[in-house]
Amino acid sequence: MKKNLFLLGLLVCSMATMAQTEKADKPETWYFKIGGSYFNQTASTEFPTVGGNAALDRTYVGGKLVSEKSITGSFGQGFRTGITAGYRFSARLGVELGANYYSSNSKTMAQTTSDTPYIPTSATTGIYNFKSVGEITAFDIAPSIVMFLGESHGFEPYTKVGVLVPIHGDLEITTDAVAPVGVNPGTGAPVFGNVHSVDKVKPNPTLGFSAAMGTSYKLGKHISAFAELEYRNFTVHGKTKETTDFTVNGADKLGTRTTAQIHTNYRDGLDVNSNNALTNPNGVNKDKPMDELSSYVGISGLGLTLGLKYSL
Repeated sequence: MKKNLFLLGLLVCSMATMAQTEKADKPETWYFKIGGSYFNQTASTEFPTVGGNAALDRTYVGGKLVSEKSITGSFGQGFRTGITAGYRFSARLGVELGANYYSSNSKTMAQTTSDTPYIPTSATTGIYNFKSVGEITAFDIAPSIVMFLGESHGFEPYTKVGVLVPIHGDLEITTDAVAPVGVNPGTGAPVFGNVHSVDKVKPNPTLGFSAAMGTSYKLGKHISAFAELEYRNFTVHGKTKETTDFTVNGADKLGTRTTAQIHTNYRDGLDVNSNNALTNPNGVNKDKPMDELSSYVGISGLGLTLGLKYSL
């Protein structure tokens, strides 16, 4: 991040110097852009733990583990729509401020598949079928500096660099499982049910980096079409998590969950004072939010934006 900001500073200084020494052959002008983008992920990392389950895809046959692999990926793949206001200082230099809505593709974050309904691992725990899928939605603002490279035959290529500032959004994790939901009073055997839950992870403030190259093409006096190839890179650091939906066999059971089961605070470290059974000798206080180690997810991607530009 420091390297990116340093390079951005150098580019700002160089373009500012160029703007001061160059005689503009176009008047100062405002312009507005609207466009849609599709991004592909550019970097895959291992997903964080989901509800105590590691980012693994496991398969059991006859109660035995037959395959296991890490689940990696990024939430950088998805669709974005946005509007942008720009101001052109001269023939070569301008600034833009974009406002965007982004929705990532769904990604499997953890999964266990077994031909046996339940594999006991202790007197109180066991292995069962489940799948957790995550999806990020976010609004961001994107200030940037634009360098125009000159117009020829209606085409005007340009480059730009800037930062991404998420202002609202969350990671929604949906988990579906066939899990024990009780015990048969006659036999003591576990009773299974279809469990569905939705958790929403709220992020800490963060800052990302973006760089793009593109071109516009004049369609009329004020209207142009444009295309941009954009790279962006940032990570999201979880702050809190809340269970917003919890059903068993279709019936709402959220009211039966404790505060510790519904609410989570993410911490940089855990100790004996944390509300977590792994480190606190007194166990978990069910009336307080759970403390868990903070997690990160990546939203790095390379995308193509197509849209229209209107110049005043």
